Amino acid sequence: MTVEIVNPATGLVTYRHELLKAAEVEQRLGAAADAFPPWAGRSLQDRGTILRGIAGQLRARRGDIQQAMTTEMGKLKGEALAEVEKCAQACEYYADHAADYLKPQLIDTEAQRSYVRYEPIGCVLAVMPWNFPIWQVFRFLAPAFMAGNVALLKHASNVPQCADLILAVCRDGGLPEGVFDVLHIDNDQAAEVLRDRRVKAVTLTGSERAGRSIAANAGDQLKKCVMELGGSDAFVVLDDADLDKTVAAAVKSRFDNSGQTCIAAKRFIVVDAIADAFVEKFVAAASARVYGDPQNETTTLAPMARADLREELHKQVQASVGKGAKVLLGGEPVAGTHAGYPATVLDNVVPGMPAYDEELFGPVAAILRVRDDADALRVANDTTFGLGGSVWSGDPVRGEAIAKRLECGAAFVNAVVKSDVRLPFGGSKRSGFGRELADHGIHEFMNIKTVYVA
Repeated sequence: MTVEIVNPATGLVTYRHELLKAAEVEQRLGAAADAFPPWAGRSLQDRGTILRGIAGQLRARRGDIQQAMTTEMGKLKGEALAEVEKCAQACEYYADHAADYLKPQLIDTEAQRSYVRYEPIGCVLAVMPWNFPIWQVFRFLAPAFMAGNVALLKHASNVPQCADLILAVCRDGGLPEGVFDVLHIDNDQAAEVLRDRRVKAVTLTGSERAGRSIAANAGDQLKKCVMELGGSDAFVVLDDADLDKTVAAAVKSRFDNSGQTCIAAKRFIVVDAIADAFVEKFVAAASARVYGDPQNETTTLAPMARADLREELHKQVQASVGKGAKVLLGGEPVAGTHAGYPATVLDNVVPGMPAYDEELFGPVAAILRVRDDADALRVANDTTFGLGGSVWSGDPVRGEAIAKRLECGAAFVNAVVKSDVRLPFGGSKRSGFGRELADHGIHEFMNIKTVYVA
C-alpha cells in the first residue's frame, strides 16, 4: 500500500512510501529479539556512551530533522529546532542519571540481604503521534535504551521521514542493529505486532480512541502498557494574578505548535473580578500571532497538521457558537490555505458546548468565567480529562492549595504545564495511565524484582 504525505502549508504531496509487507515486519521482530540479550548485557557505561553519540547525531542533523517536521506536520522552524535540542538533552540526561535510577534498592528485613533490582523486559512497541514527532519518541527511547530494552516504533502515518531520521541518528550514533527499528505499518498490522510473543509491552501517545484499542489488545495479551492520551488542561486565573505575566504564558501555552499539544492550556478558567481585564489583554496578545509559512522565521502561528483536523476543529467551534459561545477572535479557517486556522478565542463557554466538554486540538481558546476560587476548582475538575493544569496567583501558597486539588497528573503554579525529563509525566482519568520520564519512566518497562537472601 502506498501512503502519500501532504505538506500542510501547501497542500502538495511531497513524499510517498510503501507500508511494510508481512515478511519485512517479521524480519524486524526477529532482529529485535536477537538484539535484546547482548544489548541488555552491555554495561550502563557502554549504553550511556551510545546515547551521548545519538545526542551528537541529533544536533549534527538538526537541519534535516527540522525540515522533515515542518514539511510533514507543519511545525514552525524555531519550534522544530528546539524540539531536536530537547531530545538531545534527554539522551544526555539519561546517560548521566540512569545508574542512580537503576541501582539496587536495599530493603532492611530479617534476611541477610534483601533488595529490589531492576531488569529490562525485552522489546517494547512504541505507537507515537505526529504533533511532537521527535520528542514524543525520544522521551520513551532514551530511558528504554538505558534500561537495556529494545524497541520498535510505529509512528503516525503522516511523519514517516521523521521516523526514518530517528532511526538514522540512532544507528549513526552507534546503536547496534536490531536494538531499534521503524515499522511503517497500518493499525491492523500494529495490532498483530502487539500480539506477537516477542513484544513484551507497548507505550502509546495518542487519542482516547487509540488508547482504548491498544490497551484492550495489550490487556488481552497480559502485556504491560503505558497510555498518554488527550487532555483539556485547565488554566486557572485567580483575582490576584499578575495579568501581564499570565497572559503571556496563556498565549504561549495555547497557540504554540498551532495549539496541537496534549498539555496545552485549553480551558481558561477566570475569576469574574478580573475576567474582563484578562480577556481584553489575552485577545490583544493572541491577535499578534501571525499565520504563515512555517519555514519563515517571522511566522508565529503554524498550519494545522492536516486539513481533516482543521475541519474537525472548526465543527467544534461552530457547534459551540451555535450554543451561545461568543467569538472574540478568529473563528474561521484562514482563506486560501490547506490547513490554516487562526488564533481563536471563544468567550461565555459553558457546559454542553464542545469547547467545554471536548478537547480542542488546535489554536482555539475557551474562556470559562467563574465566581471565586471554589468555583474555579469545581469547573477545572468538571472534565473527563486529567492530564495537566496550571494555577495563576500572586500568592503561590494560595495557588498551590488549588493545584493540589486539581484532578490531573501534573499541576503547575505560575508556570505552564510542560514535560520535563527530570519530572514524571502522565495523566489520570481518561488522559491515561503510567508515567514517562524521570525515574518513574525508566522503571515502567522493567521487571522490578525482589531478591531475598535468608
